[in-house]
Amino acid sequence: MDSGVIPHVLAVDDNLIDRKLVEKLLKNSSCKVTTAENGPRALEFLGLASDEQNKNLKGTTISNGSKVNMIITDYYMLGMTGYELLKKIKESSIMKEVPVVIMSSENIPTWINKCLEEGAQMFIQKPLKQFDVKKLTCKLMNCRG
Repeated sequence: MDSGVIPHVLAVDDNLIDRKLVEKLLKNSSCKVTTAENGPRALEFLGLASDEQNKNLKGTTISNGSKVNMIITDYYMLGMTGYELLKKIKESSIMKEVPVVIMSSENIPTWINKCLEEGAQMFIQKPLKQFDVKKLTCKLMNCRG
């Protein structure tokens, strides 16, 4: 990725305060940020929502295959967990190469291992800190440091 490109990150969290914090930290690190309040909304944004879901989301704009460079999602969300979202993304031929970062306030090794085995790039402890975001954006931009 050349240095002139601003990375686009999809941040998914069902907690508004956490979502705003992630968005602010990412924007401070010069990322373009799109937020989603749950897994189905994230899938819809990514163009991965099933036809059934699309019918249920009438009146919302559905963008197919939105280009994002990274997805950061909370693990524990009602309805669809971050793990289930990760699995759906990794099952998709168009999105499976996009790095997915899982975050959680719980430090549960079985969750962490499950997510990493399923293809998550990283598992980060919440609350997210600027230091974590720098690490993420560095990974995203393939910088050494």
